[in-house]
Amino acid sequence: MLQNAFIGHSKAPTRAELSTVLGSSHALWQQLLKDLKRDLKLDKAEWHSYSTKAGWSLRLQLKKRNIVYLGPRQDCFLACFVLGNKAIATAQKSGLADNVLKIIAESRHYAEGTAVRIEVRTSEDLAAVRTLARIKIEN
Repeated sequence: MLQNAFIGHSKAPTRAELSTVLGSSHALWQQLLKDLKRDLKLDKAEWHSYSTKAGWSLRLQLKKRNIVYLGPRQDCFLACFVLGNKAIATAQKSGLADNVLKIIAESRHYAEGTAVRIEVRTSEDLAAVRTLARIKIEN
Protein backbone atom coordinates (compact mmCIF):
# COMPACT_ATOMS: atom_id res chain seq x y z
CA MET A 1 0.00 0.00 0.00
CA LEU A 2 1.30 3.46 -0.90
CA GLN A 3 2.43 5.91 1.78
CA ASN A 4 0.52 9.04 2.68
CA ALA A 5 1.63 11.76 0.26
CA PHE A 6 1.96 14.39 2.99
CA ILE A 7 4.31 12.67 5.42
CA GLY A 8 6.73 15.22 6.82
CA HIS A 9 4.41 18.18 6.20
CA SER A 10 3.73 20.32 9.26
CA LYS A 11 0.66 21.97 7.69
CA ALA A 12 -2.42 20.56 5.98
CA PRO A 13 -2.13 20.38 2.19
CA THR A 14 -3.39 23.21 0.05
CA ARG A 15 -5.94 22.59 -2.70
CA ALA A 16 -3.19 22.90 -5.29
CA GLU A 17 -0.90 20.44 -3.49
CA LEU A 18 -3.76 17.96 -3.12
CA SER A 19 -4.68 18.24 -6.78
CA THR A 20 -1.08 17.70 -7.87
CA VAL A 21 -0.60 14.62 -5.66
CA LEU A 22 -3.92 12.98 -6.54
CA GLY A 23 -3.51 13.55 -10.26
CA SER A 24 -6.35 11.92 -12.19
CA SER A 25 -7.88 10.71 -8.90
CA HIS A 26 -8.59 14.29 -7.85
CA ALA A 27 -11.91 14.20 -9.73
CA LEU A 28 -12.88 11.05 -7.78
CA TRP A 29 -11.93 12.77 -4.48
CA GLN A 30 -14.10 15.78 -5.31
CA GLN A 31 -17.00 13.60 -6.46
CA LEU A 32 -16.89 11.55 -3.27
CA LEU A 33 -16.96 14.65 -1.06
CA LYS A 34 -19.89 16.05 -3.03
CA ASP A 35 -21.81 12.75 -2.95
CA LEU A 36 -21.30 12.11 0.77
CA LYS A 37 -22.33 15.62 1.71
CA ARG A 38 -25.44 15.50 -0.49
CA ASP A 39 -26.57 11.90 0.03
CA LEU A 40 -25.48 11.16 3.60
CA LYS A 41 -25.59 14.72 4.97
CA LEU A 42 -22.02 14.60 6.26
CA ASP A 43 -21.61 17.93 7.98
CA LYS A 44 -17.91 18.31 8.74
CA ALA A 45 -14.67 17.80 6.85
CA GLU A 46 -11.37 18.70 8.48
CA TRP A 47 -7.74 17.92 7.87
CA HIS A 48 -6.18 15.86 10.61
CA SER A 49 -2.69 14.58 11.39
CA TYR A 50 -1.50 12.53 14.35
CA SER A 51 2.09 13.48 13.59
CA THR A 52 4.28 14.57 10.71
CA LYS A 53 5.40 10.93 10.44
CA ALA A 54 1.81 9.85 9.64
CA GLY A 55 0.93 12.54 7.12
CA TRP A 56 -2.48 14.16 6.67
CA SER A 57 -5.97 12.82 6.15
CA LEU A 58 -9.34 14.45 5.65
CA ARG A 59 -11.72 13.35 8.41
CA LEU A 60 -15.40 13.33 7.40
CA GLN A 61 -17.98 13.42 10.17
CA LEU A 62 -21.70 13.37 10.79
CA LYS A 63 -22.78 15.04 14.03
CA LYS A 64 -19.25 14.68 15.49
CA ARG A 65 -19.13 10.96 14.59
CA ASN A 66 -16.15 9.96 12.46
CA ILE A 67 -17.41 8.28 9.30
CA VAL A 68 -14.37 7.99 7.02
CA TYR A 69 -10.80 9.26 6.74
CA LEU A 70 -9.45 10.04 3.27
CA GLY A 71 -5.67 9.73 2.99
CA PRO A 72 -4.02 11.22 -0.11
CA ARG A 73 -1.58 8.98 -1.94
CA GLN A 74 0.29 9.52 -5.21
CA ASP A 75 -2.37 9.22 -7.98
CA CYS A 76 -4.98 7.69 -5.64
CA PHE A 77 -6.37 7.95 -2.13
CA LEU A 78 -7.19 5.66 0.74
CA ALA A 79 -10.63 5.60 2.37
CA CYS A 80 -10.34 4.30 5.92
CA PHE A 81 -13.24 3.12 8.07
CA VAL A 82 -13.55 1.64 11.54
CA LEU A 83 -16.56 -0.67 11.34
CA GLY A 84 -18.30 -2.42 14.20
CA ASN A 85 -19.54 -6.02 14.03
CA LYS A 86 -23.04 -4.99 12.96
CA ALA A 87 -21.66 -2.86 10.11
CA ILE A 88 -19.37 -5.72 9.02
CA ALA A 89 -22.32 -8.13 8.94
CA THR A 90 -24.37 -5.63 6.92
CA ALA A 91 -21.48 -5.09 4.49
CA GLN A 92 -21.15 -8.83 3.92
CA LYS A 93 -24.80 -8.93 2.79
CA SER A 94 -24.75 -5.67 0.81
CA GLY A 95 -23.72 -6.90 -2.62
CA LEU A 96 -20.28 -5.30 -2.50
CA ALA A 97 -17.76 -6.64 -5.01
CA ASP A 98 -15.81 -9.76 -4.04
CA ASN A 99 -12.52 -7.86 -3.87
CA VAL A 100 -14.04 -5.41 -1.34
CA LEU A 101 -15.49 -8.25 0.74
CA LYS A 102 -12.05 -9.87 0.74
CA ILE A 103 -10.49 -6.62 2.00
CA ILE A 104 -13.08 -6.48 4.79
CA ALA A 105 -12.52 -10.14 5.72
CA GLU A 106 -8.75 -9.67 5.86
CA SER A 107 -8.85 -6.35 7.76
CA ARG A 108 -7.37 -6.11 11.21
CA HIS A 109 -9.76 -6.10 14.13
CA TYR A 110 -9.25 -3.77 17.10
CA ALA A 111 -11.28 -3.07 20.23
CA GLU A 112 -12.83 -0.06 18.45
CA GLY A 113 -13.82 -2.14 15.42
CA THR A 114 -12.41 -3.47 12.17
CA ALA A 115 -10.06 -1.13 10.28
CA VAL A 116 -11.08 -1.29 6.62
CA ARG A 117 -8.93 0.48 4.02
CA ILE A 118 -10.06 0.85 0.42
CA GLU A 119 -7.64 2.22 -2.17
CA VAL A 120 -9.60 4.46 -4.55
CA ARG A 121 -8.49 4.61 -8.18
CA THR A 122 -11.73 3.99 -10.11
CA SER A 123 -15.42 4.83 -10.02
CA GLU A 124 -16.07 1.24 -8.85
CA ASP A 125 -13.85 1.87 -5.83
CA LEU A 126 -15.79 5.08 -5.21
CA ALA A 127 -19.08 3.17 -5.22
CA ALA A 128 -17.74 0.80 -2.56
CA VAL A 129 -16.68 3.73 -0.36
CA ARG A 130 -20.12 5.34 -0.67
CA THR A 131 -21.76 2.03 0.28
CA LEU A 132 -19.48 1.53 3.30
CA ALA A 133 -20.09 5.13 4.44
CA ARG A 134 -23.85 4.55 4.29
CA ILE A 135 -23.48 1.26 6.19
CA LYS A 136 -21.32 2.96 8.82
CA ILE A 137 -23.95 5.66 9.38
CA GLU A 138 -26.83 3.19 9.56
CA ASN A 139 -25.03 0.85 11.98
